[in-house]
Amino acid sequence: MKERLSRVLAALLALAFMGFFAKAAVASEVPRMTKEQLKAMLGNPDVVTIDVRLGKDWKASESKIKGAVREEPKKAKSWAGKYAKDKTYVLYCA
Repeated sequence: MKERLSRVLAALLALAFMGFFAKAAVASEVPRMTKEQLKAMLGNPDVVTIDVRLGKDWKASESKIKGAVREEPKKAKSWAGKYAKDKTYVLYCA
């Protein structure tokens, strides 16, 4: 019984570590930019800025990028398809 429990715990730990590293690998592939780089892109019709802050954070903030579109981050699958594929998208949350 103890041996089986140990195997199950070892398997769960292995899955947890794999999930952590997979998430870190994906995050490292996402290009990041500075606010200066974004400022240079604002106004370009081929660039769409999407504010993905949670609703409460967005409402409470006094800082919003002019022209940015607000989308609910937890519903990305429902709104992602409505955007043209030939544009550059900048998502921000802070």
